[in-house]
Amino acid sequence: MIVSVCPPHAARDVARSVTGFGGVYVDANAIAPHTAREVAAIVQAGGATYVDGGIIGPPPASAGTTRLYLSGSAAVEVRDLFAGTALDARIITADMNADVAASSLKMAYAAWTKGSAALLLIARALAEAEGVADALGVEWEMSQPGLLARCRSARRSASAKGWRWTAEMEEIAATMAAAGLPPGFHLAAADVFRDYPRDSPATGA
Repeated sequence: MIVSVCPPHAARDVARSVTGFGGVYVDANAIAPHTAREVAAIVQAGGATYVDGGIIGPPPASAGTTRLYLSGSAAVEVRDLFAGTALDARIITADMNADVAASSLKMAYAAWTKGSAALLLIARALAEAEGVADALGVEWEMSQPGLLARCRSARRSASAKGWRWTAEMEEIAATMAAAGLPPGFHLAAADVFRDYPRDSPATGA
């Protein structure tokens, strides 16, 4: 079994790199359903059985924090592999007609979690550009308790991981468009993360 967890833009290349592998290939990347189907076609043409996956939560250091959602004909086999571990593997469906359900769930979930983080960052950036950042912080504390702390968390995450989230936002935008929904918000979120200042390697951050 191979479990692919990589930046979204590399999912196809990773799948191509295992041509000839005849086991179960789990793509657990944050990719659009149509991208997941492309990956499935690549690995199946190479001889593997494809299982769609979607990870929600941080690296699974302890039980109860992280879920791996699965869909596809071999989803049960993958779920059973993680029995008794810190990773909670859950099957959405083993129905072949819903072969990319896990990717669809991941896109819908991240559309809010990371999309709303981008919105917070751009709202804060506007306040800074207009010289009212301190006043906005005070107002957030009064009328939106916890939002200032969440904005600080979004800034830390964007500095450390925004380079990965850019492609994820583009995948979400493609998913929205394919569903007949407006893709523009998440294309703008991709711009936010693409341009966000990165942590310096010298800081150890």
